[in-house]
Amino acid sequence: MFDLSGRTAVVTGAKRGIGLAIAEALANAGADIIGVSASLELDGSVVQRRVEAAGRDFTAYQVDFADRGAVVELGAQLAERRVDVLVNNAGTIERTPAADHPLEMWDRVLSVNLDSQFVLTQAVGRSMIVSGYGKIIFTASLLSFQGGVNVPGYVASKSAIAGLTKALANEWTSLGVNVNALAPGYIATDNTQALQDDPARSRSILERIPAGRWGQASDLGGAAVFLASPASDYVSGITLPVDGGWLGR
Repeated sequence: MFDLSGRTAVVTGAKRGIGLAIAEALANAGADIIGVSASLELDGSVVQRRVEAAGRDFTAYQVDFADRGAVVELGAQLAERRVDVLVNNAGTIERTPAADHPLEMWDRVLSVNLDSQFVLTQAVGRSMIVSGYGKIIFTASLLSFQGGVNVPGYVASKSAIAGLTKALANEWTSLGVNVNALAPGYIATDNTQALQDDPARSRSILERIPAGRWGQASDLGGAAVFLASPASDYVSGITLPVDGGWLGR
């Protein structure tokens, strides 16, 4: 039920962190990987080495998700290939109090985290509908459920991703395309480095996590394989927290 042999998965934001971990997990489950990131090396990247070590094929695309035209072009290229799984993981965050939040920051975060997600999903989703099969996985956030502090654009975009997941699932599930999202908790990645480096903030976070630790990017791998595989064929429209129990507190 969790076998992805013969499948091809696109993973955006695949160079490091959660995207890298998901790409590796999908490859270990049998999928060939198309990795996409703004600064991804076209040959010799860490993700390429890990995918190929699992015995799977790897293809790299270098695309800036703040560039609408580049994302449209990527969508057109992917629409010409068979894509079975699309993992929309590319994202960015800007930390500035709302009253002082530059509009340029707001625009960039919404462009990368929301607009480009829809543009790419629309293009790939059309092909999935024609073939009658597909698995689409967005990366949402705990802040799809909560308001956060000093990250208004990020919260707005990740709340919208949770809604977009439901909207697309309502339209596409009956056509053979499952649409779901993962909501990572406090994961030790570049995006959370500022919080990890703040002793008081890190301590307060750890005190609330029943698991008693920061999450690792690899903690997302099993959930991603589940949502990408036949094991989740009757699951669509959900945002699945992977948070060490944070939301249960």
